[in-house]
Amino acid sequence: MKLNAIRYVYFLGIGGIGMSALARYFQAAGKKVAGYDRTRTALTDELAAAGMEIHFEDDVKNIPAEYIAGKEKLLVVWTPALPPDHRELNFFRDGGFTLMKRARVLGIIAENSTTIAVAGTHGKTTTTTLTAHLLRTSGIDSSAFLGGISGNYHTNLLLGKNIAKENVPAGENILVAEADEYDRSFHWLHPEVAIVTSADPDHLDIYGNRNEMDESYRKFISQVKRKLITRRKVLDQLGIPVTEKVLTYSLEEDSSDAFAKEIRVEDGFYHFDLVIRGKKIEGLKLGLPGRHNVENAVAAVTAAKEFGIGDESVKSALASFRGVQRRFDIHLRDPECVYIDDYGHHPAELKACISSVRELFPGKKIAGVFQPHLYSRTRDFADEFAQSLDLLDAVFLMEIYPARELPVPGVTSSMLLGKINVHEKCLVSDDELLEKLRRAEFDVLITMGAGNIDRFVEPVTQMLKEKIKNKTS
Repeated sequence: MKLNAIRYVYFLGIGGIGMSALARYFQAAGKKVAGYDRTRTALTDELAAAGMEIHFEDDVKNIPAEYIAGKEKLLVVWTPALPPDHRELNFFRDGGFTLMKRARVLGIIAENSTTIAVAGTHGKTTTTTLTAHLLRTSGIDSSAFLGGISGNYHTNLLLGKNIAKENVPAGENILVAEADEYDRSFHWLHPEVAIVTSADPDHLDIYGNRNEMDESYRKFISQVKRKLITRRKVLDQLGIPVTEKVLTYSLEEDSSDAFAKEIRVEDGFYHFDLVIRGKKIEGLKLGLPGRHNVENAVAAVTAAKEFGIGDESVKSALASFRGVQRRFDIHLRDPECVYIDDYGHHPAELKACISSVRELFPGKKIAGVFQPHLYSRTRDFADEFAQSLDLLDAVFLMEIYPARELPVPGVTSSMLLGKINVHEKCLVSDDELLEKLRRAEFDVLITMGAGNIDRFVEPVTQMLKEKIKNKTS
C-alpha cells in the first residue's frame, strides 16, 4: 500500500508514544485519523482535541462507519501489546483489511528519507530528541519521531517540509527516528546513520535469551548504510570489528573517536569540552543534568556532525536542551527538597539515574520510589534491580506493573524487596504512597518506572510543596 493512497488511518493502541506520533503524522498529511486505546490519558486527550475520534472500549460498533466503508483506502495500524482476543483487531483481520504494525509503517516513511536511527536498551529517547534538537537549532530542515514528549517542542513529532512528499532528492528529507528493539521493530529501518547506545539484555520475554537479542542487534547494524556510532563495549559484545564505517564514543575514554573532557558540575549542570576525531569543541554546557546524559550528548553531537552542524550550533543546542518528559525530569528544586521523576525501568537505567543524583547532590539523603515494569523483567533481573536500588538511602517499592503480561508464580515485589539491602525499605500500595512519603525524611526523592507511576508525579509534587511550606512556616 502506498501511503499517499490512504484516506483513513485507524490505530489500535493510539495512545502509545510511538503510535500517537504516527497518528499526528498522518493527520498532518491530510488523512482522517481515529482509534482505540485501553486508557484515557493526557496524550489521548491531546489527540482528541486535535480532531481525532478516540474511544476506550474494545467494541467494533465504535469504529467509524466511514472507515469500514472506505476499506480500500483504510490502513489499520496496531501494536503487538494488544491481547490476541482483542475484538476490534480480530474484526479487521477476519475482514481482510490492510493491517500493519507501527514499526513497519515507520519503516515505510523512513524509506523516503535520509534517516538517523537511534537504538539501544537505554538512552535512546534522550539521544534521539537531542539529535533532532541539534539539527533544528542549526537550521537543518528535518523531521523526528520521538519516543517521548520533548521538553523544547512539547510533542513527540517534529515535521520538516518534505516529510510527507514522495521522490524527494537524497539529503533533502532528513528523519531522526527512535529504533525500538522490542519485537525486533528496528529491523524495518535501514538508516544512513545509526547510534547504538547500548545492547544490554532486555525483553527476554520476546527474545528468550541474550544471544537472540545480540543477533537482533547485529541484524539492525548490518542495515546501516553509512555510519555506525556506538560504544566499544557494544562492538565487543556483538563481535563487530571497528571499520571505517564505525565511530566509537564514550563518556571520557580518549581511546574513542568521540569523548568528553574536563567534565565538571556547576549549579547542578554539567560543563565539558568535546573531542570528535581529534577536533575539540570547548565550553559546552548541557541544559540537562546527569552524567549519563553527557555521554548521550557525545553520541548525538557526533551524529549531527555527519550532517555538517557547526560548533556554535552545538553550543546553543546543548545549552537550550530541555530533555524529555520523564527522563531525569526535575519537578521540584528547593533547598529543603528536590524531586526528580524518571522513566527508568531497567537496572542499568536505575543505576545511571541514582548515580547522577548522588553526584549532583553529594551528602544528601536520597529516597526512591520504584514501580517494577513487567513480571518477566523483574524475574530476569531481580538481582540487578536490587543492586541498583541499594544505591539509595530509602526504598519505597510499589507493586509490579503488568502491562501486557499475566502474573508469573513467585515473581512479586515482595520477592524483590527481600533482595534489597537498604535498611529503610518497604512495600507501598497506590493508596499509601502519598502518606508514607509525607511522613518520611529525605533530601532528594526520585520516582522511577515505566508503568503508570507517572500519574503520581503531580500529587507528589504538590504534597512535597505543602510539606516544605509547613516545615518552614
